[in-house]
Amino acid sequence: MGVNTLLRTTIGTLELKNPVTVASGTFGCGREFAQFFDLSILGAVSVKGITLEPRKGNPPPRLHETPMGLLNSIGLQNPGVEHFIREEIPFLRRYDTKIIANINGNTIEEYRELSSILNREDVDAIELNVSCPNVKEGGMVFGTDKEMLRRAVRAVRSVVTKCLIVKLSPNVTSIADMARICQEEGADAISLVNTFSGMAIDVQSGRPVFHLVGAGMSGPAIKPLALKKVYDVYQAVEVPILGMGGISSGDDAVEFLLAGSSAIAVGTAMFSNPLLPVEILRYLKSFTRAKKMGVEHITGLAHRGGFS
Repeated sequence: MGVNTLLRTTIGTLELKNPVTVASGTFGCGREFAQFFDLSILGAVSVKGITLEPRKGNPPPRLHETPMGLLNSIGLQNPGVEHFIREEIPFLRRYDTKIIANINGNTIEEYRELSSILNREDVDAIELNVSCPNVKEGGMVFGTDKEMLRRAVRAVRSVVTKCLIVKLSPNVTSIADMARICQEEGADAISLVNTFSGMAIDVQSGRPVFHLVGAGMSGPAIKPLALKKVYDVYQAVEVPILGMGGISSGDDAVEFLLAGSSAIAVGTAMFSNPLLPVEILRYLKSFTRAKKMGVEHITGLAHRGGFS
């Protein structure tokens, strides 16, 4: 069996030539990273979150480094869906990779409209980010309330015929319960995890670093937490998992596959090593060849006794 065959995997209805993707929010639409490597090596690109209208994002500061991690409060800055369709889709189509459009909305109606628009465009999958607050429900985050999550996934599924991936927040009591709801409402796959909730305080001023106080924590420090979420969700649902959260090496990627991920996404670690996806792919080629096992057989193997 050839190496290319060993690396093939699927995320719902999305067939990937390899399991190495990049996480939404850290890769933009790939223009900057295309200076470092050929984007065609990637199984997929999950673009920066898209909204109906352009957003300026939060006031600075927006980033704050922590030991082995990064806090961010970007505020979904993006040029809006029309710009994405006009400028970014044609750019990404220069490369032999799948396009995953990450979408965000303030209301269920916005999610539905944005999904309907992108379902008619040349993207391969839609990633529903449910970590945004519903302005009609007092700012409650969709992904932390079971009924709101159910309504959001149902609304988007009603207008989307492409592969639908739901990106879940880890800031819940039971992420497995949230994943079950997504599966029940027709999601083709689950993407996890999004950032953990955190904050930082400036000891000189005595005030929170970020204007909105809270921020999203990512980076290598969250890997053990994210890995456990993937392991738990794999036991709870039958749909595939796109795993992410602190991946910074080939071994990290393999751990996520063993825990139950059918594919992995590299994020924050690329800020210090933009060639990391290339290195991980090279490692996975060697690993699968040595084990004489494909990615699809390695996925979830930690639940089945490992390699013994």
